[in-house]
Amino acid sequence: MNLSTRKTKFYFFSFLRHDLNASITVFFVALPLCLGISLASGAPVYSGLIAGIIGGIVISFLSGSQLSVSGPAAGLTAICVSAISDLGAIEIFFLTVAIAGVIQILLGAFKLGGFTHFIPSTVIKGMLAAIGVLLISKQVPLLIGYNKPDFWRNELFNILTFNHGFEHITSLYESISWGPIIVAATSIGLSYLWQRTLAKKVSFLPSTIIIVIAGSLSALALHYFLPSIALRTDQYVQVPSKFINEIKFPDFSSLFKDAAIWKYSVLICFVASLETLLSIEAIDKLDPFNRITPQNRELMAQGTGNLISGLIGGLPITAVIVRSSANAEAGGRTRLSSFAHGIWLLVAIFLATPLINAIPYSVLAVILFRTGYNLAKPKMIKAVYKQGREQFLPFIVTVIAILFTDLLIGVLIGVVYSIYFLVKHTYRAGFTLKEKLLDIAIISLLSWP
Repeated sequence: MNLSTRKTKFYFFSFLRHDLNASITVFFVALPLCLGISLASGAPVYSGLIAGIIGGIVISFLSGSQLSVSGPAAGLTAICVSAISDLGAIEIFFLTVAIAGVIQILLGAFKLGGFTHFIPSTVIKGMLAAIGVLLISKQVPLLIGYNKPDFWRNELFNILTFNHGFEHITSLYESISWGPIIVAATSIGLSYLWQRTLAKKVSFLPSTIIIVIAGSLSALALHYFLPSIALRTDQYVQVPSKFINEIKFPDFSSLFKDAAIWKYSVLICFVASLETLLSIEAIDKLDPFNRITPQNRELMAQGTGNLISGLIGGLPITAVIVRSSANAEAGGRTRLSSFAHGIWLLVAIFLATPLINAIPYSVLAVILFRTGYNLAKPKMIKAVYKQGREQFLPFIVTVIAILFTDLLIGVLIGVVYSIYFLVKHTYRAGFTLKEKLLDIAIISLLSWP
């Protein structure tokens, strides 16, 4: 038996025994996240679905990682909202995604995949925590029935500015309705009960799909039994039945007209690459076979995925730890589980659009709220604090800088402060050591017989 035949048989039997079930689990995790991240990014719903399909079908084929799953990432939502608003057109935003993909391909081709080693871990943790805070803050209006995700753009505290925040305060107050609040509360309550009772017994059903089912059924119950507080049509996901006709493509005519295109391309590339490399490093540790993912090949795979996603109207893509860990926990063994989950997403948008459109926005907000909490867990912040001021001060400076400026400037401030703090601390440590050595020498001379 030749090697290729043996390898084919291995993948085939591995798919039947392990990867098929894992792919279904990952699909249930990915579907609501693709929809929710589209909402949080201020992009059309189909953009997240396209990114999920490309992440599954294309990137898993090119990647060297056996367990990672790629798709739209919550960590890029703040950038996407800001980019779409500043660039003025979704077509120009898709152009930035495609350019970011090209830059990623070049990074991989020139073997620059190890750049994450030069960024202090506390700055990375601060970046993720700030993204979590931004993500949580953006879900609050949706939880109470406000269906305009641009209430907050990139900064958390621009609600305090006169040019953006106060013009929405009245409409926010007037949009408060009990329907979305009840649906969100029901989703949270049933999800909590599920985790405490049946989650381990029915492990193939992830909590995200339980949240979606509970929220959708409670919204349906309100529609039939309490129509006075039932959700409005615009408070549900709206995927067009013929969404292919709705897809918008990049505007290449704007390529050299606006410098912001290149700014956001570099920013998307940087954050997407950083999140990808951190994710594959984490998922490699969960691999029971101890397989190591080649970083530069992964960057080239992700860049190809982002290039294609941008060209056909999709969101930026990264390797995502939530979906990847769900894949590992569900028993995934090879790239076929990620590939198959992309197929299920593709089938769903063609055959299950009515079911997708029965999902309320407030349910997706619950899922994203939980995702943001996981990025900015108080337990993680407390752990960084316990490591001492050398770790905590750069962390908190990065968080505050991102919340008051934007992601790129905030990370740069965090890196500069970390370097300054490190140099200052090292200088003091060296001076103190020298002083102690001199004291010991003087004491020794005075005590000499």
